[in-house]
Amino acid sequence: MYTPALRTKYKNEITPALVKQFNYTTVMQVPRLEKIVINQGLGQAIADKKLLEMGQKEVSDIAGQKAVQTISRKDISNFKLRKAMPIGVMVTLRQDRMYEFLERLISVALPRIRDFKGVSAKLDGRGNYTLGITEQIIFPEIDLDKIAKIMGLQITFVTTAKSDEEAYALLKEFGIPFKNK
Repeated sequence: MYTPALRTKYKNEITPALVKQFNYTTVMQVPRLEKIVINQGLGQAIADKKLLEMGQKEVSDIAGQKAVQTISRKDISNFKLRKAMPIGVMVTLRQDRMYEFLERLISVALPRIRDFKGVSAKLDGRGNYTLGITEQIIFPEIDLDKIAKIMGLQITFVTTAKSDEEAYALLKEFGIPFKNK
């Protein structure tokens, strides 16, 4: 049975380190990475439907899992937006695919960012972290010749941590290169 390297690292190294750091009484108190959500907002897709298909294909390639279209919830006349129009794509990764994606993100994609000095250490207050990426071309799965437009995407790490401090420690142990606080 195959298990991703980061899952093994979590079990054997990260869990004992966090138990020691936060003085947990049981390993069940240690925060876990629940899921990773990759989201790409395609506001320009209102005018150009081709962008939506390209975005869906690119996000699916990056995640290794089929992305779904997200639709608008209400009408906004200033943006020429109607309710139930497709305006983005997203994919939710869990279990082994989540660990494999995280490993690829840390070891391959993030080092390819120009002038990379680390990612911002701003969490949301509930133990979740969202990383904004300005160019999807940092991922090796994207073929540079086939991209129509350089788009950004958001990667959200949802953890079971009760506080930002615990989530920060967990993500740091996984190897996410934060800038110094």
